Amino acid sequence: MDHRYRLDVTWQGNRGTGTSGYRDYGRDVLLSAEGKPDLAASADPTFRGDRTRWNPEELLVAALSQCHLLSYLHSAVRHGIVVTAYDDAPVGTMSQSGDGGRFTDVLLRPRVAIADPGLVGLAREIHAEASRNCFIAASVNFPVRHDPEIVVAAAG
Repeated sequence: MDHRYRLDVTWQGNRGTGTSGYRDYGRDVLLSAEGKPDLAASADPTFRGDRTRWNPEELLVAALSQCHLLSYLHSAVRHGIVVTAYDDAPVGTMSQSGDGGRFTDVLLRPRVAIADPGLVGLAREIHAEASRNCFIAASVNFPVRHDPEIVVAAAG
């Protein structure tokens, strides 16, 4: 079964002379999709982008993190683990050489709170299952690792 994801990507960086020179245009982009708030994007500041806007590298890391989170929650339900909180502080590494570059690694660092102290080990183990089930991670050609922390939620 195929799924299609449609959006509009609009360059907003024409300063009047288009791409007449490398320093003559802005990298601002507007991402939009029907029924969703617009997302202001740009290039990474290293590549003359606007640091106040999301860049493609951040969005890739965010997509991997969110995909893992959603896959993990699904796995938790399947294994009878009640997750009460989940946050992540992912880090992606991109190596640049010459005019090119590529991601070499993304490390997900989820902190997961669960209700049952007897399921801490299982809660840690199912990160591997969630990783296998994440469509985005299965689509990239670099490792997506995870270093989870599992805590027991405070009662009450």
